[in-house]
Amino acid sequence: MSLLVPVGADALVVADLLGSIMMPTGTLQGGQTPQQAAQDVLRGAPDGLPLLRRVALAWVQTRRRKVITHVLATTDSMTREDAGHLIYRDPRADVRVLPTLRVVDGLPAKGRLRLLVGLQALATGETAYIEGDVVRPSAPPDLIPE
Repeated sequence: MSLLVPVGADALVVADLLGSIMMPTGTLQGGQTPQQAAQDVLRGAPDGLPLLRRVALAWVQTRRRKVITHVLATTDSMTREDAGHLIYRDPRADVRVLPTLRVVDGLPAKGRLRLLVGLQALATGETAYIEGDVVRPSAPPDLIPE
């Protein structure tokens, strides 16, 4: 799962891992929901992460398995002060608040697509579906979580 955490109207929370900027990410462990996993990715917010909703569901078929990424976004923008308390799950990474356009420019192509589609879905209240590098009108029935 990947997190999209807006700060104000023009910035995002990112993880800076040894100079590489990335969206905060994590894995679902043993029956966790994506929302539960998200709370493990970023800790330290005074009241926990604001409400989360899925803004995108991305999947790609590899040779051995289907890899599914839930992109969750906070429904309320965080303040810079609250974002300053966040701690990323990987102690080697620092949590930073960067301008949205700088984040877009700094991400690899797949991350950029998920970010841009996720931001659009957050703005419209929709859920986006991405298969490989293609945005689809809906997810296949076997991917739609209950």
